[in-house]
Amino acid sequence: MVGSLVESDPPGVGSAIESALTFTDPAGGMERLLLAVQELSLAQELADVLRVVRTSAREILGCDGATIVLRDNDTCFYADENAIGRLWKGSRFPVDGCIGGWAMLHREAVVIPDVFQDDRIPHAVYRTTFVKSLVMVPIRRLEPVGAIGVYWAHERMPSAQEVSLLQGLADSTSVAMAHVQTISELEQRVRERTAELRSANDEIRRLSLTDELTGLHNLRGFNVEGQATLSAARDRGRDCLLAFLDVDGLKKVNDEQGHDAGDEVIADVARTLRSVLGPAAIVARTGGDEFCILVTEAEECSDVLKARLTESFRALDEAADRRHHLSVSVGVVRVAAGDCRTLQELVAQADELMYADKKAKLATQIEV
Repeated sequence: MVGSLVESDPPGVGSAIESALTFTDPAGGMERLLLAVQELSLAQELADVLRVVRTSAREILGCDGATIVLRDNDTCFYADENAIGRLWKGSRFPVDGCIGGWAMLHREAVVIPDVFQDDRIPHAVYRTTFVKSLVMVPIRRLEPVGAIGVYWAHERMPSAQEVSLLQGLADSTSVAMAHVQTISELEQRVRERTAELRSANDEIRRLSLTDELTGLHNLRGFNVEGQATLSAARDRGRDCLLAFLDVDGLKKVNDEQGHDAGDEVIADVARTLRSVLGPAAIVARTGGDEFCILVTEAEECSDVLKARLTESFRALDEAADRRHHLSVSVGVVRVAAGDCRTLQELVAQADELMYADKKAKLATQIEV
């Protein structure tokens, strides 16, 4: 305590110490404040603001501790501190129950030379700290958003000029906080806009690869996904099956019953293919009544896959609630892992086999 130093030291020594403890060089304080203002102007995040304030407040006032309080609705959040001992960093108090809140509510600085002689101070909270004197100033006097407090371990009556310097720091802090908030809002908008554009681009890409009626891949989607899947299967030494499927009599359905009926047939084909082949197969509607299929986990031979597909559509056609006759012609090619033909070449071969299947069925119908 300053008083005990004055009593025990030789004449003149206590006065010199007390003077050193209570005197702040105005020119030096102003110079440090100007430096703090420059540092605050460069702050990009709230953490940068807090760092500048907690350090410069102590250096400007020559105090033993400084804290930054932020208002959060009806509470005061002690966001940061720089002090010779632990204060209240991370704590929250009611806005009407702490001196930081008082400075905000009254929109003015408060000077307390002896914290234990002031009814505005929650004495029990301060008894565990070194604090004997303090100054608290609002951050922005018009609708304050926080406060800056400085503390001394001895009784201290700061000058009006010192309080003015601290208020100047608080005013600069309010500008820096607004600047940081603007940057944060702009960055958030950029992130949101970027996410929207990414989502839009993903949707555009999906639509460019997807058949609108069935939700399957379209021709472009089959070429992209099919080639990638085929290459991956070859790298793993896996054989594949590639099938080309054509819906029989779709033109007749369209001509006699309308395109809505034809679309219903196409949708039935797509659902059946997905049900029979599962999610691992690449299934695409590559034309009006044409479908391509690539199966990479194929343990069965081409004839078995063809028979399985044919049987599934026969069963569907025989269903009691079927409105339209449904049959398909199928061509299947087995692709060995070492087969170097392109996807388009394999599709062409499967297409030829499909036409052969269609001709064989037509020949059978003529004979009958």
